[in-house]
Amino acid sequence: MADKTAYERVKAARRPDKITTAELVHGLTTSFFEQHGDRLEADDPAIIGGIGLLNDKPITVVGIQKGADTDENIARHFGSPTPEGYRKALRIMKQAEKFHRPILALVNTPGAWPDVDSEYHGQGSAVAQNIIQGMQLKVPYITIIVGEGGSGGALALSCGDRVFMFEDSIYSVLSPEGYASIMWKDSSKVKEAAEELKLTPEALLEDGIIDKIIHEYEPGDDLSNLRSFLDQEFSELAELPIDELVDRRNQRYRNF
Repeated sequence: MADKTAYERVKAARRPDKITTAELVHGLTTSFFEQHGDRLEADDPAIIGGIGLLNDKPITVVGIQKGADTDENIARHFGSPTPEGYRKALRIMKQAEKFHRPILALVNTPGAWPDVDSEYHGQGSAVAQNIIQGMQLKVPYITIIVGEGGSGGALALSCGDRVFMFEDSIYSVLSPEGYASIMWKDSSKVKEAAEELKLTPEALLEDGIIDKIIHEYEPGDDLSNLRSFLDQEFSELAELPIDELVDRRNQRYRNF
């Protein structure tokens, strides 16, 4: 795991055959019921969200889904949510808080969708509200970075109590290509940029940004170990008084 370079980790995180958010949802939960729409504008297929059972306990899951082929990638904006997607995710998480269900967020995105319509529809505000209100949710909230964790589009679903990363995943303020273009005016220096960004799970764990690196799972793998691990993590968080849970979460991000 640790012998990969930062750029090799970037390429591994972007693998088209990586396990998807949808596969994780259906492998971790039973009786999953998907919810749709932001109740304001539209439904964004880049965001999957709903209710399921994790070891027979109710849980809310929200996640970012990339497409399996070109047509699906276009429909899901290549895993980059629109404002409607972030508002849908927040609506579902607020519903989880109302009914005292823990929240699992699964992140795999290069960032929020950057088109003109998204700007007109309040992309910055939608991401900000997910962060602001996510920090105050009065239920246990865990995030797993599955593949790419890019910019504020990833942070919008990564401001919970614990953040974990798969071995072949990345988490960064922007892509290595973007960093190289901004800092050196040369996008060909992507390998150097990846090293500078410290976007690997090992670097982020060392800096205290994430809490644990999770064994990489492939499509079709048995997820029972991951299911049991998450069940235990949620049980530990549920034992904390609500005020302490929220205070710890806020302190976590102030430390950054």
